[in-house]
Amino acid sequence: MRIGKLLIALVLTAAIVPGASAIAEQDWTGRFDRPQQGFTSAVLREGTPADVRLDAVPIRSAERFLDDWTRNSPDHPRFSGAVGLLAHDGVIVDQYATGQALRYADGAGTELPAEQHVPMRLDTIFDMASVTKLFTSIAVLQLVERGQIGLDEPVAKYLPEFGKPAVTVEQLLTHTSGLPADPSPPLWRGYPDIASRRKAVLASPLVNQPGTTYLYSDINLMTLGFLVEQVTGEPLDVVVRDRITGPLGMADTGYHPPPEKLDRIAATEYEADPPRGLVRGQVHDENAWALGGVSGHAGIFSTAHDMAVLGQTILNGGSYRDARILRPDTVRQMLTNHNQAFPGHEHGLGFELNQIFYMGALSSPATAGHTGFTGTSLVIDPQSRSLAILLTNRVHPTRNWGSVNLARETWASSLARAMAVRPLRGPDAWFSDIGNASTATLTTGPLRADGPVDVGFAAFVDTDAGDSLVVESSTDGVDWRPVPLQAFGPGAPTGFITHMGGLGHRAWWRVAAQVPAAGQVIFRWKYATDASYSGRGVAVDGIRITRGNDVLIDAEQNPRLLTATNWALKAR
Repeated sequence: MRIGKLLIALVLTAAIVPGASAIAEQDWTGRFDRPQQGFTSAVLREGTPADVRLDAVPIRSAERFLDDWTRNSPDHPRFSGAVGLLAHDGVIVDQYATGQALRYADGAGTELPAEQHVPMRLDTIFDMASVTKLFTSIAVLQLVERGQIGLDEPVAKYLPEFGKPAVTVEQLLTHTSGLPADPSPPLWRGYPDIASRRKAVLASPLVNQPGTTYLYSDINLMTLGFLVEQVTGEPLDVVVRDRITGPLGMADTGYHPPPEKLDRIAATEYEADPPRGLVRGQVHDENAWALGGVSGHAGIFSTAHDMAVLGQTILNGGSYRDARILRPDTVRQMLTNHNQAFPGHEHGLGFELNQIFYMGALSSPATAGHTGFTGTSLVIDPQSRSLAILLTNRVHPTRNWGSVNLARETWASSLARAMAVRPLRGPDAWFSDIGNASTATLTTGPLRADGPVDVGFAAFVDTDAGDSLVVESSTDGVDWRPVPLQAFGPGAPTGFITHMGGLGHRAWWRVAAQVPAAGQVIFRWKYATDASYSGRGVAVDGIRITRGNDVLIDAEQNPRLLTATNWALKAR
């Protein structure tokens, strides 16, 4: 078949693109379309987007988005304030503070007098909530490295009072233990002291058979915190300080921030049940509070910069400056998906993986991170050696003012969109980054052909699963039919397909099709998005349509032969 010859030609043409050995020798700083391999050894330094070949425009747009969300719209802001940090290839390219660390007097949203407002600062300290789980997980893996516990071993081997011999350490780390989400009743109700509350956590009954279901559970990490204390013989906060934050120089990170730092701490919720009033400087999570403020699932306070140090430590394979907290092989295992049986719930050991709802366009199977209920998030993207940290006090003054996931997604996506996707041929390529529930079309004029028409082009597709790029044909420009395609390249689907989508492969694909024609035929490239989430976008390059030896369209030579709606020619 003629299409076979076309595909061979496309594969041969692909040889022009640098191979793996050539790529390894080049500096791909600032490139989204050249995924990095392995770990680095960077020490964070402050710089600008231009220092690492990033486009500052998407980052500045994300800053304005954060500003907007601190304003009343219509009745109250989405969050009182935020601090964001973006880093790429060891350079902190943006640090941004907006809004207020303290703004409200009560749970109804009564504003304090303006002179009592406390503005956000770059070094504001936040209650990290469930991001604490990452510190507990690292402490557990340190014990694994030392041979003091085993991932496949029963938790009850180290904590006899836990019982439940079928539950392993790994299942706690991956939320597949079968334990419920939270203690019931809450620990601050019905238990007279910390000892009885700890006993209640360990006695929590299974709600699923271990290993059969994913269920995100605070009890999993509470239990691991107790396990760390049991094996080390030290309180969890001491273990975290001595083995993680101390060696890494994270001076503003830990449990129980000291009173002298209160003026730098972001306020959280005004709580009536339990009757705690305005919570500031104490852990917000009620169960962690009931355990004395130190728990495996919540209780750590930190700053954006300290969290960047932790993130860079992971990108470095477990080390930062002269300190090593984990071995590289442990970090690889930690960032490997252990939940392949539960699609959509990808999870490493403690770290979440590939969660677009807050990782945005930085999402990939290798992207790791975690969120916290108070409005915090950490995104670590090894493929671009990037970090996106957004810390908000979204529960100040109440948890009922809505989700901040769109802000998390927007902040992470700004860094992805600041990176370049270089055209595969020539100085530019057609690019579209339309928003949710939108459509972009790139359409040829009517072409005359009697017989098979060959279509070849390159595509860079980074989209949510609900968004797709399709090629369609029509004889009249009214009725359109999808064209079967074959794609070649890293992450490309096999066989014939009618649409292209997906996150994380970050590679140009060579695409080919053959379409029968008898007279007039029109082609269009249509990119359509659903109502939620999106990736970095879609690029199309090198469009060439032929009939035998006749070139019907060479869009590289004459892009004006295409009519573009929501597409633009771009050099990156």
